[in-house]
Amino acid sequence: MAKRFALLLAAAITGIAISTARAGPTLDNIKSKKVITIGYREASIPFSYLGADQKPVGFSLDLCAHVVDRLKVDLGTPDIQTKLTAVNSSNRIPLIQNGTIDIECGGTASSKQRLEQVSFSVSTFASQTAWLAKASSGLKTPKDLKGKTVVVTQGSDALGIAKGISQEDDLNLTIAQAKDHAESLLLLTTGRVTAWVEADILLAGMKADYSKPADLIFLNANYGTIYYYGLMFSKDDPDFKKMVDDVLSKLMASGEFAKLYDKWFVAAIPPKNINLNFPMSDALKERVAHPSDVVNY
Repeated sequence: MAKRFALLLAAAITGIAISTARAGPTLDNIKSKKVITIGYREASIPFSYLGADQKPVGFSLDLCAHVVDRLKVDLGTPDIQTKLTAVNSSNRIPLIQNGTIDIECGGTASSKQRLEQVSFSVSTFASQTAWLAKASSGLKTPKDLKGKTVVVTQGSDALGIAKGISQEDDLNLTIAQAKDHAESLLLLTTGRVTAWVEADILLAGMKADYSKPADLIFLNANYGTIYYYGLMFSKDDPDFKKMVDDVLSKLMASGEFAKLYDKWFVAAIPPKNINLNFPMSDALKERVAHPSDVVNY
């Protein structure tokens, strides 16, 4: 009996070693360093942005906090430290690819093109394309932008979208690129561009946070395409993805995800106590009921 127990124990230890060896590069790296590096955005309200005292806050960061809690349990390393690194639209994917950050907790949409470079969790948000302009411009719809200069943020999907809209609707747009969302807003409000095209929620956040939100309007547009956001991490690391997806799926099933959504999208948020008044869309409700990372574009 003792000999049999010893053999079973040895087999169990071997199994643990094999499991650990197959944990995947991201999990192995986090366990080895006892540090997870999270990429955050400085102006992607309400996903990830600088709040009071210039400290990062937001919906995506709250979701990632649950991921960190799970890591501490799964890796048996309760003293894992969280390192926060600012990223932007241009460098967020390269920083994932070169291992500088383990996961991006921002406001990034998944796409077939991006999935060739990185991986995404199950969807955490659903958005559509929108245009923001100055109320004083007299513009009503995107067709009023014919021959105008508009802005997109570097690294955003909006560049390709703006080019497509310009071509399909024969708008002959001149497209400027800003380094981040804050600069895009600056170019718009100072009159250097006529409109800013971006995801509806990001524009809503920037508008609500602007010193004079009534000075900005949304143009009447409905393009139909839905863009699904997710937490972003290294490609070809199925163990890490499985863990992140499991965390999010359980939050969705328990109702905690919906509570976090309401906290950031339909309630006053720091630092100015603005309310985006952006209820959960039917498209996102469907993904919460049936978690998925599928994208169609």
